[in-house]
Amino acid sequence: MGVIGTGQIGQTVVRLLSGFGARLLAADPSPSPECIELGATYVPLPDLLAESDVLTLHCPLSAATRHIIDSAALARMKRGAILVNTGRGALVDAAALVGALKDGRLGGLALDVYEEEERLFFEDHSGDVLQDDVFARLLTFPNVVITGHQAFFTEEALQAISHTTLSNISDFEQGRPLAAPARVA
Repeated sequence: MGVIGTGQIGQTVVRLLSGFGARLLAADPSPSPECIELGATYVPLPDLLAESDVLTLHCPLSAATRHIIDSAALARMKRGAILVNTGRGALVDAAALVGALKDGRLGGLALDVYEEEERLFFEDHSGDVLQDDVFARLLTFPNVVITGHQAFFTEEALQAISHTTLSNISDFEQGRPLAAPARVA
């Protein structure tokens, strides 16, 4: 099992996976002591790609992580590996996935996020023609599962979003620095 990004969510994934007795590989610029204690071994990204049967993404989107999984990364992956992205859509070059699925490089794909998701999810498009050709092609594979970014629909996540938003409003109103400033991508 390969985990890219071992912040809070990645740590939770490592904690869950450690109960299955799987070999855990991790890649993150800031290794987590908790993940190491749980048995994860931090390795360079190329090694993680080559050795993982399942690869799961939990890193933030930045200039350094945009398309961290591209055609070159997919070519380095173990043949038949499964890729899971619940992080950010742009961590993966979606167009490159099609070729990797067609030639069997990827054995399976699970996406809870998609780079162009704002035009696809959260509105009823059942009467519309799908305009995203890559997304349409991904939907044709029997070994692909795509969900509409459900992670933030939990009660806990919505409460945390509300709390952060209200705290930011209060801090802004009082002239205090924002504890969780919004970023514009």
